Amino acid sequence: MPEAPPRSDIPVSDVDLFADDARVDPYPIYAELRDMGPVVHMARHGHYALPRYADVRAALMDWRTFSSAKSVFVDEETNANLEGITLCSDPPDHTMMRSVLGRPLRPDRMREITPTIEAEADRVVERVVAAGRFDAATELAEHLPMAVVSTLVGLGEEHRTKMLEWAAAIWDVQGPRNERFLDAGPSVGEFLDFAANDAVPGKIDPDGWAAHLYEAADRGEIPREKCPVMMLDYVTPSLDTTILGITSMVALFARNPDQWDLLRSDRSLIPHAINESLRVETSVPQFTRVLTDDHEIDGVALPKGSRVALLYGSANRDERKYPDPDRFDITRKPSDHLAFGRGEHVCVGMHLARLEMSALLERLADRVARFEIVDAKPMLNNGLRGYERLEVSVS
Repeated sequence: MPEAPPRSDIPVSDVDLFADDARVDPYPIYAELRDMGPVVHMARHGHYALPRYADVRAALMDWRTFSSAKSVFVDEETNANLEGITLCSDPPDHTMMRSVLGRPLRPDRMREITPTIEAEADRVVERVVAAGRFDAATELAEHLPMAVVSTLVGLGEEHRTKMLEWAAAIWDVQGPRNERFLDAGPSVGEFLDFAANDAVPGKIDPDGWAAHLYEAADRGEIPREKCPVMMLDYVTPSLDTTILGITSMVALFARNPDQWDLLRSDRSLIPHAINESLRVETSVPQFTRVLTDDHEIDGVALPKGSRVALLYGSANRDERKYPDPDRFDITRKPSDHLAFGRGEHVCVGMHLARLEMSALLERLADRVARFEIVDAKPMLNNGLRGYERLEVSVS
């Protein structure tokens, strides 16, 4: 779809939100974009962006106008190839696929797996705290998604070590055709080949979530050809986003020991601490939408067919919504943050993510008085933001 020329009254930014420095620290850039106006034309990649909370939330709640059917990434060729997957669809197709995907992720099903999550949380926290020094990304945050969730998906033990590589690559193609995008191509192709040829009945756990997709297809609930690409919906959101969320949460408490003291003295703050950490450090900073009609956003008119980036990471730090937004404050109770999205496309796995984060926080609060950051390496990925490595010591 050709991009409509930018209107002369809309501010233009030539910043590249996918450049290395912007992936490491996008927040000064987000502040500039919010100050520029409710809509900014991003000249590097030819789309518009919404940097303010109210506008992003309104867009998320209006899927008929802000459509996902033309995909939600940046590169138009990639967008064309992904049309029709769960993330890149609208009702009724989206409703059909989401109803099947979401069954094992409903709150009642989460209660069934809670004992398993808690037992694994006990094991990993006891181990890393006993060590005294550990990588919160690889030794702590990865454990529950990899030990529990990958098993529940049921794709096979021999493929578990590949799942993180595949998931990161899939997120990398969310961006423009930069070096990371191009480097990710072979891994994405490998995953799609695996999904089509190996993640099929007879080769996967018959009780796993992946097998349930094919069972739903056999019942006529979804087209069978949708099953391989729907694997994306279990592999990508259940791994990297949760791992990054847990790691960033540890970093925030390390840098804000007063907040850790608050949580240790009042465990009822755990749900609010999770929301606040997701608000302050949003693992998925943006997705795009396409306007299905001419539309006005806070007084700014955009034409039908415009691709618009919804900047979740910016919206969650909008001073118009959250006083002193860069401050990490677990008494803030920001249950209305946008890290999980909102509306029709709200994250289907958010209950699972909260369960994993809560289980770890409970146990860390029992055993750790202080976190100290020894070394940190930011993740560079076109679709994700957080830490690749976060080495901490505990006392």
